[in-house]
Amino acid sequence: MSTSRYPLASSTWGSEELDAMQTVISSGKFTMGEKVKEFEAKFARVVGSKYSVMVNSGSSANLVLLTAGKYLGKPLFAQGDEIIVPAVSWSTTFYPVNQIGCKLSFVDIELGSLNIDPEKVISAITPKTKAILAVNLLGNASNLVELQRIASDYDLHLLEDNCESLAGTLNGKSLGTFGFGGTFSSFFSHHISTMEGGLVATDDEELFQVMKSIRAHGWTRDLPENNLVFNKTGDSWEDLFRFVLPGFNLRPLELEAAIGIEQLAKLPSFISMRRNNAILFQEIMQDFPDIQIQNELGDSSWFGFSLVLKGALWGKRKEFVRHLEDHGIESRPIVAGNFTKNPVIKHLDHVPIPDLPVANEIHLNGLFIGNHHYDLSEQLNHLQVVLRKFVGKGPKL
Repeated sequence: MSTSRYPLASSTWGSEELDAMQTVISSGKFTMGEKVKEFEAKFARVVGSKYSVMVNSGSSANLVLLTAGKYLGKPLFAQGDEIIVPAVSWSTTFYPVNQIGCKLSFVDIELGSLNIDPEKVISAITPKTKAILAVNLLGNASNLVELQRIASDYDLHLLEDNCESLAGTLNGKSLGTFGFGGTFSSFFSHHISTMEGGLVATDDEELFQVMKSIRAHGWTRDLPENNLVFNKTGDSWEDLFRFVLPGFNLRPLELEAAIGIEQLAKLPSFISMRRNNAILFQEIMQDFPDIQIQNELGDSSWFGFSLVLKGALWGKRKEFVRHLEDHGIESRPIVAGNFTKNPVIKHLDHVPIPDLPVANEIHLNGLFIGNHHYDLSEQLNHLQVVLRKFVGKGPKL
């Protein structure tokens, strides 16, 4: 637990989560079971999808979604196909693309939204392009309506990495439900926390069933007798150990699902407070023209508050971060900055990387600070004083 005056993340748990954990402990049933099924059903209702599949992390959610895309009756993509991705995201947005044998096609983002630039998507499309993997960054929607149009016009599949944007909406529709499948994270620092955990939401029954098989060894055990993957024989002993797809072990725990059920009940209050905090944050930042903040599209769930230094502050991120630290304000890069600048890129199969001026700007001058499920008035007012001092508008602290 951070002791900073303004931390990046904080626990959302109360007695309800601890009691839920104790109920599971008392039952003696810890691996994936009825609590997971209950959480999946409730999560699907919350985001407005027909189905959801819980796995052990948001990273695994991306892995199971992309892997399942290869094993549908009509696969979404195959070995050597290209998948368009934004240059700014977390590592495990990108790794599964290579892990399924596809190539990454990096494109730039929009400075205002911090999300993938639809115009750059169009320019990146080739005969080998099969999908767009959009990322909704820091709670904020990508231009998903335009991305849907592009996907339709070019016969592509739209997928969403929505791990940072649970409860965000666009035109009244939940982020993570615009594409064929959308992923979510319930890691500690996210809108809800199940310790570790992630989910995939979809309206497609075949994708749902293929993901359930791949989640647990590629077997048929968790599927109905008659299914869209591989029908069972009726011999229950043999059907428990029939492997039909090259899967993983990405199963979550009952403990995590039990916590998730309690967290979902609190989600509306969490989001309401995050949005109230965002209103104050936006008001405060109007006084700092050399700091660009994220432009909201739709209704963001405000994972965190981004700051991109420009004008007189351009190139001063190191000093800026140190100034924040000296006054008890934690910060971090905007996700992973321009991911193509990481040394791991030499291990990833990708098409030639285009110029990425906005991603480079984020990499050099971007950072974000935390948002929380509780009132941040005191912390944000402190931020205002600290920023005034840095830009030379305030008294010595």
